[in-house]
Amino acid sequence: MATEQAKWYVIHTYSGYEAMVKDGLEKLIENNNLQNNIFAIEIPMEETLEEKANGKKKIVERKKFPCYVFLKMIYSNDIWYLVTNTRGVTGFVGPQGRPLPLTDEEVRKIGLPTGDEEDIAIDFVVGDSVQIVNGPLESFVGKVLSLNAAAKKAMVNVEMFGRSTDVEVDLIQLKKVSVKIDNN
Repeated sequence: MATEQAKWYVIHTYSGYEAMVKDGLEKLIENNNLQNNIFAIEIPMEETLEEKANGKKKIVERKKFPCYVFLKMIYSNDIWYLVTNTRGVTGFVGPQGRPLPLTDEEVRKIGLPTGDEEDIAIDFVVGDSVQIVNGPLESFVGKVLSLNAAAKKAMVNVEMFGRSTDVEVDLIQLKKVSVKIDNN
């Protein structure tokens, strides 16, 4: 199948243009019937805990790699031309602006979908108590509000700074705990 030949490439964009570039590339794929050449567009995000000037803390979502968009595609000169002429794109990452595909190890480190992920075995359901095992909310315990198996995410209600807060967390960041929590 064609997706097996596809590799991840990195596109450099103007600062703050990542979402606009992603939208432009999605329109490019649709208008030029490139679904068999370009398979995925990703802007990796991460949740971080930010403290405001008034002392309040808040979870914000930030780009892991500002000014970069990741593209899973089958490379050709025609695709290179179309992508590099998309508004907001400054070029591909690679020698002389020619794309250099990411290695499998780089793809895993960045957290991009590799296509060969095995399904995550989850041993909890909505209503169960779970502990966040890594990330900015590591060691927080909360109650599962919803599960999205397709996106491999869960909505968890945790008590943070004396408040009950709903946070979205990757399923692999959670483990079931036997403690019963009552965070209405």
